Amino acid sequence: MTEARTEPAIGVTFRLFAAARAAAGRAEVQVAAGPVRSAVAALLEGRPARLAEVLAVCTLLADGRRLDPTGDEPLPPGCVVDVLPPFAGG
Repeated sequence: MTEARTEPAIGVTFRLFAAARAAAGRAEVQVAAGPVRSAVAALLEGRPARLAEVLAVCTLLADGRRLDPTGDEPLPPGCVVDVLPPFAGG
């Protein structure tokens, strides 16, 4: 018997860096396409609470544009969102 796939085959890919990757326990998460706020909610669903804490201080970028994590901007299938925590140094 094959294990059921829990993530959509085509959707939005969140690439997680630094503390966001550590909090999620993985480098990428794929969720269904839709408004930014829905995609972020799907990213957090079933993952450690620490990820929500880290995400609150992260910058979300798609195609070089900064996204509002609570916004209604649509994220189409195939979109890649970089989740960038604050970095120290210069």
